[in-house]
Amino acid sequence: MTWTGRFRGWSLRSLPPEKLLPETQPSYVASWIYVFGMATIAALVYVLVSGIVLALNGPAWYHASDTGHFVNSTHLWSVELFFMFMVIHLWGKFWMAAWRGGRALTWITGVIAFVVSLVTAFTGYLLQTNFDSQWIAFQAKDALNAVGVGAWFNVANLGQILMWHIVLLPLAVGVVVVLHVLLVRVHGVVPPLEASESDAQLRVGSSEVAEEEHGGAA
Repeated sequence: MTWTGRFRGWSLRSLPPEKLLPETQPSYVASWIYVFGMATIAALVYVLVSGIVLALNGPAWYHASDTGHFVNSTHLWSVELFFMFMVIHLWGKFWMAAWRGGRALTWITGVIAFVVSLVTAFTGYLLQTNFDSQWIAFQAKDALNAVGVGAWFNVANLGQILMWHIVLLPLAVGVVVVLHVLLVRVHGVVPPLEASESDAQLRVGSSEVAEEEHGGAA
């Protein structure tokens, strides 16, 4: 079997259609704490769409046009909502111990998405092309040079920061978020701590541990 066949087989075993596009969800998903993950993705979609519009028209448009001002403002506020929803989502999952049941990588990808998003937002502030952006850039320049990344991440180079902001970093955020969502589909939505008995994966993991302990005792 070729590598494509092996990958297809692994994909179908790990993520069959009923997991990839489920028609139902557990009853505990009706809680408000489960809304903020989807709200984060919705805000991210608008960030990307409005960012594409801004990139196509350029600074001369969004600094001088009324429509440009509106799109630029909604881009900023969608970023604010994105981070607010993401922080609530991360804190909620932290207190639910969302890494249970083999979901450690799901939790890790969520944290990575948050960190990469912070860098992306930082480059966005540098692209305001005003005094604020200059102040932020030169306050950050010495710190970045001190840790040895100033040559690859030159905050005083507007063209380089533009490419980071509209190409590399959004691509990184998108890849990590897609991986995060796929892992959620693979392992299922983490249940509340008090509902852990209803999580089939946790029951399987517990039974395997019990069998190993029983075998060792024997």
